Amino acid sequence: MEPASQVEEIEQSATAAPEGGNTRRGVLIGVGLAGAAGVVAACGGSDDSGDNGSAGQQSPTGGGGGAALAQASEIPVGGGKVFKDQKVVVVQPTQGTFKAFSAVCTHRSCPVDEVAGGTINCPCHGSKFKIADGSVAGGPATKPLEEKQVTVADGQIKLA
Repeated sequence: MEPASQVEEIEQSATAAPEGGNTRRGVLIGVGLAGAAGVVAACGGSDDSGDNGSAGQQSPTGGGGGAALAQASEIPVGGGKVFKDQKVVVVQPTQGTFKAFSAVCTHRSCPVDEVAGGTINCPCHGSKFKIADGSVAGGPATKPLEEKQVTVADGQIKLA
């Protein structure tokens, strides 16, 4: 049954006399079901590929890498830098080794805000993550930060 005809049927039953067996509760449940059917119909796509529309998109520079996040020289050895807009933190645990992690804390999804003392730090509840591998170094978080891939070419660090 089409969602529109369900709504018409419900509207008709809502105006029917009480002796018709319709209760206020029944009408409200029916309206809720019709609304749910409309949502399902609206969300259904014309193809069942599962594609969310983002596959195959290239970055503005083409070729898979985006704009440079930073110059390699901007990331201190034993430290790092948070890129809020990209929701990523780039670190250099040892000379010439660059890593990137999600800048979203795994505890309560707050954005991390600094890299200091060998850890990536979240201001919300005090979680700390090791710059070497993103694993938990302290605080309430129990999961490591998600690792992101970066490339370093011509002194520029880019998300891969």
